[in-house]
Amino acid sequence: MRLVCLFISLFLYVVAFSQTNSGKLIVLHSNDLHSNLTGFSPESEYTPCSVDDDDTRGGFARIAALIDAEKKANPDNVLVVDAGDFLMGTFFHIFEVNDGFQLHLMKKMGYDVVSIGNHEFDFGPNAFAQIVNKNLEKGEIPQLVLSNAELSKKSDLDDNLEKLFEKGIIKPYTIVEKAGLKIGIFGLIGIDANESAPNAKPVIIQNRIKISKQIVKTLRSQEKVDVVICLSHCGVTKDKNGNWTGEDVELALKVKGIDLIVSGHTHTEIHEPIIVNNTYIVQTGAQGQNLGRFEMNVESGKVKSARFQLLAVDDKIYGDCKIHQIISNRIKLIDDSILRPLGLGYFRPLAETDYQLGCDREEELSKSNLGPLVADAIHYYIHNFSNQKADISLVAAGVIRDKFRVGKNGVQTAVDVFRIMSLGEGDDSMPGYPLAKVYLTAKEIKNLFEVLLLAPKMSPSYLCYFSGAKVYYNSEKGVLKKVVKIELDGKEIDISKKNKNLYSLAANSYMLEFVGKVRGMTMGLVKIVPKNAQGEKITNNKTTWIDFDENKPGIQEGKEWIALVKFLQSFPDTDNNKIPNFPEKYKTAIVNTIDVATK
Repeated sequence: MRLVCLFISLFLYVVAFSQTNSGKLIVLHSNDLHSNLTGFSPESEYTPCSVDDDDTRGGFARIAALIDAEKKANPDNVLVVDAGDFLMGTFFHIFEVNDGFQLHLMKKMGYDVVSIGNHEFDFGPNAFAQIVNKNLEKGEIPQLVLSNAELSKKSDLDDNLEKLFEKGIIKPYTIVEKAGLKIGIFGLIGIDANESAPNAKPVIIQNRIKISKQIVKTLRSQEKVDVVICLSHCGVTKDKNGNWTGEDVELALKVKGIDLIVSGHTHTEIHEPIIVNNTYIVQTGAQGQNLGRFEMNVESGKVKSARFQLLAVDDKIYGDCKIHQIISNRIKLIDDSILRPLGLGYFRPLAETDYQLGCDREEELSKSNLGPLVADAIHYYIHNFSNQKADISLVAAGVIRDKFRVGKNGVQTAVDVFRIMSLGEGDDSMPGYPLAKVYLTAKEIKNLFEVLLLAPKMSPSYLCYFSGAKVYYNSEKGVLKKVVKIELDGKEIDISKKNKNLYSLAANSYMLEFVGKVRGMTMGLVKIVPKNAQGEKITNNKTTWIDFDENKPGIQEGKEWIALVKFLQSFPDTDNNKIPNFPEKYKTAIVNTIDVATK
């Protein structure tokens, strides 16, 4: 009898051991949602509660339906995660600080763990903490993770964020049990993402490789997990030979023991998983246009096989109409608080196009037709809606966040416009960076364009589009010696030191701060000193902000997205349907930098 009991006990132990170290795990994942709660675009065509009648992509109602279907098919095996930048990109993010919404909604949709990206810090660490707390007032939220953030002991600007770490609402890592497996999950912000998060200060982003080695060791040795997943807001890209590279590839090369890297930040669609040192790397693109499905079979704590699918979030999916109704109530808030006071409406037609306008990192940014249109819009807005003038108006590719799509009828609304120029805030209640203006000498403008010719090689997002100027350069000349001629409003200017005249340069306030940092970026080789109209050095950046109504107290800020709205409204109505039409002028790229070496 003892022998029988011994065999039974041994059998039960083996079964229990196999259940905790073996199983099928399905990871549903997203990244860079950027508050795209509704499908797009044009957004007016989005119909989540019907199928096969629109061309839009994305939408939380559709994502929720996919998650629900997967959990019903595999009740105990599904883990749902996001790799950061879940906020910032649509009108929905505007109310988060004072009336949290999205994180609680993501929990309702079925998300288990969400990592933090650079755009979560757009309003500062304490503001992000307030967003989290406001969401907690509504109910449960997903577990938040961030492993390589060092909080300041001296500054109080991140104290509220520190409290969230202390309470475990944000953790360096978390452990989830699914399918009898013990899963360790941690989150990272990468180098490029960190450089894109100036408002994260005083939070310091630590070395992701060093921290990852420590976390993986803890998870494997102390926590005894079966699977390690990194939610990495670092990213991947391809080199000139078409090979995968980037911060997450380096992470997989240098850190052993990570089974799966759910990547983000670079908005890259990966259709087949990248495999580096037995680590799988996946990414869905951005804005909820796809949902990733990674299925792994784990035996004795090791991934024996895996399968990956990139699921299109499109009109073939019948969305979760309860989730859509919750979001629809939010749309009314946007209409009442932001759009109606401006004479706009969430679904009200603004303009229409029969061709697409884009500014896509995956393509050659210099051939963008959207970038020049935005620069022209800023130029038009300043000249027609303020008492100011600008010789040159600039916009960087990095702040152009989406594109104009034709869809079925080509009609664009203010919502589609805002998605394109959605970043930043000023001192008023209106979203967006304030438009600003500084003065430079002709020599400094020449030097600035020298830097702008080089900048895209550092990062594609640094490529700039401009209005009011034409720049002629010789690509065969040396570094910082390429620009040979500049025309402003069709007239050549003297770009030598002899010309003491000042010329005005307009852009959003964030871009103009970049202009002031050129000397440091070039290690002192290029000196540019932003000045006011009297030639005095700018000491307070807010003094550069353009006042769009000098009859009112304070500064009435102008925003890029409103500039784009006003510009679209100025287009002619060529088909007499009372909706302005995009002119043929922008059907192809407008080139304002001309290489004379090829002439």
